[in-house]
Amino acid sequence: MDNEYPESIEIHDNVQISIRAIIIAHTRGSGRVIIEKEAFVGANSVIACSADRLIRIGERAVIGPGAIITKSVPAGLYVVSAPPQCVARVEVPLTTTDSIESFRAGLRPLPESPGPTGISPESKTRPPVDPGQQAGQL
Repeated sequence: MDNEYPESIEIHDNVQISIRAIIIAHTRGSGRVIIEKEAFVGANSVIACSADRLIRIGERAVIGPGAIITKSVPAGLYVVSAPPQCVARVEVPLTTTDSIESFRAGLRPLPESPGPTGISPESKTRPPVDPGQQAGQL
């Protein structure tokens, strides 16, 4: 919860806020966040409001895990984050490089946009990847 402007966050009855959810009512000044009754805020989601704005999470709305909310969500809607996707092949491991610049220089864009599973048409001829090792599932 916002510790600079806690008075700018209003939480109604029967709201559930999951673990590691972040609610920020200020970015360059105070805004206002209202979470209406029976709404649900999922784990690791972020609700971030900027100065002089209002974000309202409507009654019975559900914010899915990992979603980033910067605009109001109407009552009764379910909002999810975008599915992860593979965008480049890593040639310089981030864990062993001495700089982020070296890591970035070692990224090679994929020729086609793969689907949410991370498998592009050109990769179907390679041996299958353990599903637990696919992007977005680590």
